[in-house]
Amino acid sequence: MGQTDIIARRYLHDEAADRLRELILSGELEPRSRINEMALCARFSISRTPLREAIKLLAAEGLLELLPNRGAWVAAISDVEIDEIIEVMAALEGAAGELACRHITPRELAALAVLTEEMVEAWRQKDYPRYFLRNQDIHAGIMAAARNQSLQTIYNSLSGRVQRARYSANKTLAQWNQAIQDHERMLELLAQRESDTLGQLLRDHLRSKKVIIAAAYSEETAAVA
Repeated sequence: MGQTDIIARRYLHDEAADRLRELILSGELEPRSRINEMALCARFSISRTPLREAIKLLAAEGLLELLPNRGAWVAAISDVEIDEIIEVMAALEGAAGELACRHITPRELAALAVLTEEMVEAWRQKDYPRYFLRNQDIHAGIMAAARNQSLQTIYNSLSGRVQRARYSANKTLAQWNQAIQDHERMLELLAQRESDTLGQLLRDHLRSKKVIIAAAYSEETAAVA
């Protein structure tokens, strides 16, 4: 166990929630896997009390499920919920793109151009972890450029539930090519301030990932796993 896993003694349950959330979103704790409280207490060097408080927080966020006499499990999501979450997130990302066209600065646009170049290069080299990180950074950059904290807060409350599958799931060659084309087009539309077109592209871009996300997270998949 590395020293970086040890949690400071201040605000233990919040710190534990942050660490546990990272494990879920990174994919180290996969959907439908059971939370091993003893192992996590040892890893974080904390007692069960703050860990259980952290588990309650993540259950409230929808990342964990608390099952009677079975403990906590990383949440699966029904196909209906996935469809609903993606539709809301698509609307929010579309709105963010439209607002970003109004508010983005030349410096932010240049930063997104660098991120896009790095993402495409990572894809060419088949460096998928780096590709996914840059992909996330690009979407986060567009959201930040929207200058709307209320929109971002609502978006963040939903995105965690499907984030890992969205960015790390396997794609066909056609899906890879389309994703790259979409991101290059996003940059062009931001530079041209084409708000309506960018908003629609962002909505379509996310909706295209429904099947991938459903395969990773759905309860129907869990039933046969």
